[in-house]
Amino acid sequence: MERVVVTGIGIVSPVGTGTRESWSALLEGKSGVAPITLFDTTQFRVKIAAEVKNWDVSPFVEKKKQKELDRFDEFAMGAAKFAFDDAKIELTDEERDETGCFIGVGLGGLASLEKTKEVILTKGPGKVSPYSIPTIISNLAAGQISMKYGLRGPSYCTTSACSSSAHALGEAAEWIRRGRCQVMVAGGAEATVTPVGIGGFEAMFALSKRNDDPLHASRPFDKGRDGFVCGEGAAVLILESLTHARKRGARIYCEITGYGATSDAYHLTQPAPRGEGAQRSMKMALKDAHINPTDVDYINMHGTSTPAGDVAESQAIEAVFGEWATKIGSGAATTAIDHVWTSSTKSMMGHLLGAAGAVESAVCALAIAEGRIPPTMNLVDQDPECKLDYIPNVARERRIRHAVNNSFGFGGTNCSLVLSRFEG
Repeated sequence: MERVVVTGIGIVSPVGTGTRESWSALLEGKSGVAPITLFDTTQFRVKIAAEVKNWDVSPFVEKKKQKELDRFDEFAMGAAKFAFDDAKIELTDEERDETGCFIGVGLGGLASLEKTKEVILTKGPGKVSPYSIPTIISNLAAGQISMKYGLRGPSYCTTSACSSSAHALGEAAEWIRRGRCQVMVAGGAEATVTPVGIGGFEAMFALSKRNDDPLHASRPFDKGRDGFVCGEGAAVLILESLTHARKRGARIYCEITGYGATSDAYHLTQPAPRGEGAQRSMKMALKDAHINPTDVDYINMHGTSTPAGDVAESQAIEAVFGEWATKIGSGAATTAIDHVWTSSTKSMMGHLLGAAGAVESAVCALAIAEGRIPPTMNLVDQDPECKLDYIPNVARERRIRHAVNNSFGFGGTNCSLVLSRFEG
């Protein structure tokens, strides 16, 4: 099978517009959580989110095309531009037939859906925009990117709640591994900081209500955590077969070596006891990568800051990685390299839902390439049920052989990816 390498990374996130800006902010522990500005929160209990700041789509999409896009599409287009520029890739006409685009999206164009409903109620259906459906449907992020760059290979959206973009990356890698594509543009996008998005999660009691202290609201693995913070943004990665990347002399960040996907088949929103489905997902990914648990140096955890989820994922990692994860003892975080390090970058970016897996895979790729790992911020009183080394509050340095990225979602969907240091 073909080997799959990452040659370009583009990020639009609550902590920065652009890959380097986002990466620097994460290493510095900067939070993107703040009071919501995108709509009036007067009637809402939750008034905070991790919005993309000062967003302007103009550098990425010409004005006449902007009416076709919802905010999540705009983020996807921005991330794609950053990724293509980063990869310095120029495709021939023939290569475009073997280049596809998979963009994972959890909920699609909520803002456009809400706007269309309002138009119908206030002005009547005759005033509905002909662009309403294209701005709402989830696959148009991939569609718009494919049209802009002339990508004529497979183009579709994976939708699996908060695992959506991790699945997109895993499936894109499979297309290359099987030799059916030479290049894949893969990632995720989400923009759900809207009345429906916040109101819906609020009704489920899933969100943090630390409205008076937004910078510290997302606190994975901390005893004081009270729910996740909704975030928005996008990440796009350029994946290539090693053959194609070598042929053009591409700079390689890392290699995607393992992909695991399972279902809890247990509960609508709660994880299976001890993260049983997550255990199987990680084991599958490790087996696919042909590595042992002790070969993994870093795990970017799903780590949403929910009471049940953080414990279940931690227990799943304990079960899969054994002493390699737990020998440090509860709460005894250390910079020693005799165990796996973990962190949750959601502590800074919030939970980007369908885009989370792509953004966090980009974090893993950058960590492997640079040997620097972002911390888990706001971890001041570690939950005794969460017994791992979560890199609290300060970034660390380590040569990473293999990293695992976990993404889990409602309905019990689980996805784990293994990203590895590229060894010629």
